[in-house]
Amino acid sequence: MNNFKFLLLGASLSFLPTLSFAQCVATQDCATLGYTEISCNGGKGVKCPFGNKWCCFETEESVCSQNGFKYACSGTGYSGGSGDSCGGKYKKCNCKSGYKWSGSACKKESCSSSYKYTCSGTGYAGGAGSACGGKYTQCTCASGYEWKDGTCQKKEVLNGADGDVYKCNGKVVGVKTGDMNFYVAMKDLGNMTWSNANSSCQNYSFCGNVKGTLPTFDLLKTMYSNKSLLNSLLSVNSGIKLTENYYWSSTYFSYGSSYYSVDMSDGSAYSSYGGGIRYNYVRPVLVDY
Repeated sequence: MNNFKFLLLGASLSFLPTLSFAQCVATQDCATLGYTEISCNGGKGVKCPFGNKWCCFETEESVCSQNGFKYACSGTGYSGGSGDSCGGKYKKCNCKSGYKWSGSACKKESCSSSYKYTCSGTGYAGGAGSACGGKYTQCTCASGYEWKDGTCQKKEVLNGADGDVYKCNGKVVGVKTGDMNFYVAMKDLGNMTWSNANSSCQNYSFCGNVKGTLPTFDLLKTMYSNKSLLNSLLSVNSGIKLTENYYWSSTYFSYGSSYYSVDMSDGSAYSSYGGGIRYNYVRPVLVDY
C-alpha cells in the first residue's frame, strides 16, 4: 500500500508549476499558470509572482482523499476498513451486526418487527434469507428438526424407531433400553400354550407390515437383565409392565417338544413341553426394524 501511496503523490506533484517556467511565458495571469488556491494549509505551496493566488503542494491526506480514501472506519457501528488503506483511511468500511454501510457511513439498520429470530442453538442451521440487525424473519433447521411456530422443533417420528421407543402413527408401540437392539411390545398377549404363543407373535403387527416374533431364550434373558428400565419405559409410555412369571421363548430344547422359558421374577430358566400342556406368558418383540 505504501508503494501505491507514493505513486499517487508522485503523479500529483508532477503537475505543480515551477517558477522558472512561470517566468518564461508571456502571460501574467495566475489562474492560467495554475495558481488557483486562495491559500495553502500551513503555507505549503508556491505563491503566484503576479498576484495573491497559490499553487499548493499535495499532501498524503489530500492525495488519498482525491482517490477516494476518506473514511477512518472507526467508532460506533464500525468493525474496520474494507480493502486497502491510504493514509490510514479506506474507500469503504465494514459495519458491525445491526449496522449497514450507506455509502458514506455505518448506519444503524431499521428493521421491521418480522426480523425477530436469531436462528442459533440446538436444532438450528442458520437464518433463511437475508438478515436485518443480525436477525431473520425465519430460520433454517438442522437435520431432524422442522420450522414450526417460530422455532426449530424436533420432527416427530410417526412411524418407526425413535430412540428408545418405536412408533406407529405417532403412538408408542414398543420400547427398548439403550443397550438392547430390539423393541418389546407394550403388553402381554396373554397366558397360552407354546404353539399359540408362536403363531400369535408371528401375526402380531407393530405397525402395518412390520411384524413381531416370539423372543429367543437370549432375548428373554436380556429383557430380564433390563427389566427395571424396561418396566419404567413401559409405564411412562402407557404400556404394561412385564409379569413376574414365566415367558415362552422360541428356542428349542435339546430333546422332545420342549422350549425354554424364563421367569421374569428371578431370571431362572425352565424347559417346558410345548405340546399344549404348559401355559406361559407371551410378549412379542421386534428384532428387524
